[in-house]
Amino acid sequence: MPGENLSRDEARERAALLSVDGYEVALDLRSAVGAPADGDAEPRTFRSVTTIRFRCNEPGAASFADLIAPSVTALSLNGTDLDPSEVFDGSRIQLEDLRADNELVVDARCAYSRTGEGMHRFVDPEDGEVYLYTQYEPADSRRVFANFEQPDLKAPFRMEVTAPEGWTVWSNGAGELHDGVWRFAETKPISTYITAFVAGPYHYVTDTYERTFDDGTRLTVPLGAMCRKGLAPYFDADDVFLVTKQGLDFFHDHFDYPYPFGKYDQAFVPEYNLGAMENPGCVTFREEFIFRGKVTQASYERRANVILHEMAHMWFGDLVTMQWWDDLWLKESFADFMGSFSMVNATRFTNGWITFANNRKSWAYRADQLPSTHPITADIRDLEDAKLNFDGITYAKGASVLKQLVAYVGQDAFLEGARRYFKRNAYGNTELGDLLSVLEETSGRDMGEWARAWLQTAGVNSLTPAATYDAEGRITELAVLQEAAETHPELRPHRVAVGLYRREADGDLVRYARAEADVAGPRTVIAELAGEQRPELILVNDDDLTYCKIRFDEGSLDTLRDHLGSLTDPLARALCWTALWNLTRDALMPARDFVGLVLRFAGRESDIGVLQMLHTWARSALTHYAAPEWREEGARLVSEGALRELRLAEPGSQHQLTWARFFASVASSDADLQLLQGLLGQLESPAKIDGLEVDQELRWSFLEPLASHGRADASVLAAELARDDTASGKRHQVRCLAARPSAEVKAQAWAQVVESDALSNALVEATIAGFAQPSQRELLAPYAARYFEVIERVWEERSIQIGMHVVRGMFPALLDSPETLAATDAWLSSHASAPPALRRLVIEARDDLARTLRGQACDAAAG
Repeated sequence: MPGENLSRDEARERAALLSVDGYEVALDLRSAVGAPADGDAEPRTFRSVTTIRFRCNEPGAASFADLIAPSVTALSLNGTDLDPSEVFDGSRIQLEDLRADNELVVDARCAYSRTGEGMHRFVDPEDGEVYLYTQYEPADSRRVFANFEQPDLKAPFRMEVTAPEGWTVWSNGAGELHDGVWRFAETKPISTYITAFVAGPYHYVTDTYERTFDDGTRLTVPLGAMCRKGLAPYFDADDVFLVTKQGLDFFHDHFDYPYPFGKYDQAFVPEYNLGAMENPGCVTFREEFIFRGKVTQASYERRANVILHEMAHMWFGDLVTMQWWDDLWLKESFADFMGSFSMVNATRFTNGWITFANNRKSWAYRADQLPSTHPITADIRDLEDAKLNFDGITYAKGASVLKQLVAYVGQDAFLEGARRYFKRNAYGNTELGDLLSVLEETSGRDMGEWARAWLQTAGVNSLTPAATYDAEGRITELAVLQEAAETHPELRPHRVAVGLYRREADGDLVRYARAEADVAGPRTVIAELAGEQRPELILVNDDDLTYCKIRFDEGSLDTLRDHLGSLTDPLARALCWTALWNLTRDALMPARDFVGLVLRFAGRESDIGVLQMLHTWARSALTHYAAPEWREEGARLVSEGALRELRLAEPGSQHQLTWARFFASVASSDADLQLLQGLLGQLESPAKIDGLEVDQELRWSFLEPLASHGRADASVLAAELARDDTASGKRHQVRCLAARPSAEVKAQAWAQVVESDALSNALVEATIAGFAQPSQRELLAPYAARYFEVIERVWEERSIQIGMHVVRGMFPALLDSPETLAATDAWLSSHASAPPALRRLVIEARDDLARTLRGQACDAAAG
């Protein structure tokens, strides 16, 4: 619709003109249940009445309010009725001749969403109950109520909701039911995108957090946690509350600013597009964080990290908010860093930095090598740009750089800077300079050069050790060589630790010397390590202090090929695995060599999160980077290795569960598939692996490869859905149905995702996940040309979230040939005027494909 994609320039102009004093929002959600109300056509709608009081510092000027709605019933500005057909175009309400003080009243019919944007409506197939929740970031609150949709026009909100009888409603403030209407306490000044509603017959558990501060004041925070009734038997709210209380203690200890938003509810909601969202007082999470089956500690760690990430936002993002989406990092980078920082220091997950090094930073390294990489402080022209910038740069690279900053200025100076930042800017909006100024005060360092190098340039540097030795085998000189990509040639200052490792008599590979140093420019000598005995492994960026790609000298690489499993320190081992994966992605190590390392050494990996990451990388190496002529042999080796480790794993252990899932994901031979059928009890002679409990979630994991190889047809999947007739079961069934090896199945899946908008966001995701199977390249071939024919129309017609799912998920990545690369280039060349956000997605997919082809060439040369 015209004007839906708000630009930065428009937002700046409006912020210079207007100040908002407050909102009153009244929703009537009774239409969520039963048949649509009289006169309602699809989509199903609800009534939304908004009163906005705002000032204009240029009386007589014009501006606009935001609203995306099927219709507006009534409009008035300063007591004068306006004709909606004249001033409302479907996304904007034109406001003329503004006064110094103004009141806008908008009575609209807003649409329930099935895409996870705005007011999402979900019907639970298990019991028919209806559940609602909102998701707005960056700009979807305008789908629920009229407003000024930009982060720097903060205001207090008063909310009320009329809901179906028997429902409970939650919002940012504490709520009470009076005469059939839920009324909520007025919020502090907050941005529109973090307002929230959750409504329905949710299962709700309560607790309380209490804190007495040094000055004797006492803080009491009511805690709540909720989920669908169907998930209540699996809901471990006690653990959610434990991490919540530990986090609140940690942030109070370090931020010296009491939690500012009253209550703290956490809602685990269905069909959620994100991991979670930091709505103050009403945080929303994807319900997959409630575990229906046995999971590993890595899953609990991930949930704890997300809980703490969102909690950090209460200060970094909600209390103090970026002015525009250019400075999105001012909240996301900090929350990502603080999530790990608090988790390691305040919870049972003390190895969180290993996960950060192995998982989060890998996301950043990939994003930072794409053509679409950008500085952490980005150039965000409009809302479509903003939506795509919730990426590995803004989150994981930003967090990595903050970890480097803490090493640079010192932890005490960093935290004192944060405390001053909150107190000076509470309930306001900030830019980069506001943060740098307090860090300069607390650290005494000039932050300008650091910010220019780390926040305002893009790309990742590579650090490689170069050592010379004397006749006795002692180091005469050890230098660190720094390189940058041609496209982003910036060489940055790094604070690094360089570790020297050797094998002990028992075979363990251990560190015997370490030096910390500032690395700058193309070559830096680490003088402190001169005279040390010759190491078998030199690890640059030991302890993961900086953000860089680690490279190895030849001797170190040879050591890792033979003795990686003997490296005793789990963080050092994770760093080496990440470096080896980067070598594979950069076509400097053949995919078959990386797969061989996983098969040799992954069985000795103690950290379950690292093991799961290795499985993901091994699958990716086999699917994308292995030479086509080696794929069949590679698949056999990987499935044999996975089954061997599954049988060797301790019965009932999380390692056994992880190997079982990996084995299922790579199973392809008749024997493999028969074993899965036996474990599912589908054969006359059932199979059993001691200690392996095949619960419902694991059953679906086994069924997908069976479906993709033609061993589980629609009737088998229907029977499994009858066994697990839940929302989760439906998603699994849809994915498995789309995975079946048939031209008719692929045509149906394509039509459901591309040609129709009947599926909800969760079922779109599930269908896409099943559609593209590595073993079905020939079946997918007809869709390469069709993809390029439809994506511009899809982008225009569908919501941005669904558009992103389709453009990313249906790209013909498995048709990894020069012809597909040429077709991508042809589309980009002939669609230079396509929306920039759409072009960015295609450019990223093109880069991944080109990297795939380089990797395959490297692997073929090794063969």
